[in-house]
Amino acid sequence: MEKQILKPSLAVLAALTCTLPAVAQTAEEPKAITPYADIRYRLELIGQDGLPENATASTLRVRAGFKTREWSGFSALVEGDAIARVGPRHYNDTVNGLTAYPIVADPSDVLLNQAWLRYKPVKEVEAVLGRQAVNFDNQRWIGSVGWRQNDQTLDAARVTIKPMKGVSVDYGYAWRVNRIFGPDSPQGIWRDNNIHMVRANFEAKPVGTVTTYGYFLDLPDAPLSSSKTIGVRLAGEQKLSSKAKLLYAAEYANQRDLGSNPRNFSLDYLLVEPGISLGAVTVKAGWEQLEGNGVSALQTPLATLHAFNGWADKFLSTPANGLRDLYADVAVKLPAVGQIKGASAQLQYHDYNSTRGGLNYGSELEAMLAVPIDKHLTATLKFARYNADDFATDTTKFWFSLDLKL
Repeated sequence: MEKQILKPSLAVLAALTCTLPAVAQTAEEPKAITPYADIRYRLELIGQDGLPENATASTLRVRAGFKTREWSGFSALVEGDAIARVGPRHYNDTVNGLTAYPIVADPSDVLLNQAWLRYKPVKEVEAVLGRQAVNFDNQRWIGSVGWRQNDQTLDAARVTIKPMKGVSVDYGYAWRVNRIFGPDSPQGIWRDNNIHMVRANFEAKPVGTVTTYGYFLDLPDAPLSSSKTIGVRLAGEQKLSSKAKLLYAAEYANQRDLGSNPRNFSLDYLLVEPGISLGAVTVKAGWEQLEGNGVSALQTPLATLHAFNGWADKFLSTPANGLRDLYADVAVKLPAVGQIKGASAQLQYHDYNSTRGGLNYGSELEAMLAVPIDKHLTATLKFARYNADDFATDTTKFWFSLDLKL
């Protein structure tokens, strides 16, 4: 099965990279159609207490597509993914039934990832219709989950208006969520949704950027995640010296039940994240709180969840007693070594507690090293160790990946 998946993926890549340039215009004119492709190989290893087997997932994703230039304000993009297992089937991809292994949510498949039409009559107005990856702000509420081999995309219509300098207003309506688990999973596609996304950005100089938002999610296939969330976020920085900057972010939101959700609740979200940048080193500390009342908890089902509350992914769903994440983050831009430039390293520590009941969930230590081998190829090493106390079980994860952009 995997060979059958891999062959058409490579055929699609070859066709796109070899034939599409032939329909482009002369070298002096913009190309009518621009093909692109990227290939990602990843090895993911997981040891998780409570399961009899360790996971070894070796997967390959070939992504290829094309985008057109603008004609009278119109442009388009079409993009496909082919995801294949390369090696033993020693992991639970959520659809293969191998529940003795930890989950690695990268099932083999061939998918239409994006296909949209854009209309931009003037630079201040833009409308996009179709299947699209949507990433708002830091992706805490709406994101495409770019970490996994298969993106989360929305079948949606979006409009962005920039009425004046420093002001941007977005409205989006989505009726289908194409999740990372793929169409073979019972939770791979959420259909017949009624999702409204409203967002406005204001550049409040010299303080920073203020974002107000309202996300209204009526999800018949996931009724307990149906909610309305209204919030405000501030992010900015202040120069302290020629090499030092003060960084800060703060956010508050309230979430309530909506539509098909059978529960009744009103729960708060709070984030405070100060930091400082000193040359090549950036240090941040954070306090993030997702409130729970013992029955329901504040959820962010359309977020890029891997980016928050630890890379071990123990809190993809907020526990009923809520989550308080106290964390520290150190990022370093490494000096050049020969032809290797732009390498970076990151270290994080999390301490997890409940917002109700005084539970100490556990802690997590994480590290990452990213090395751009050249302008097309990047190698990444990543590690996470979750030490359980009152929630889940001890888990260790290790990743090695190669990303090639053509």
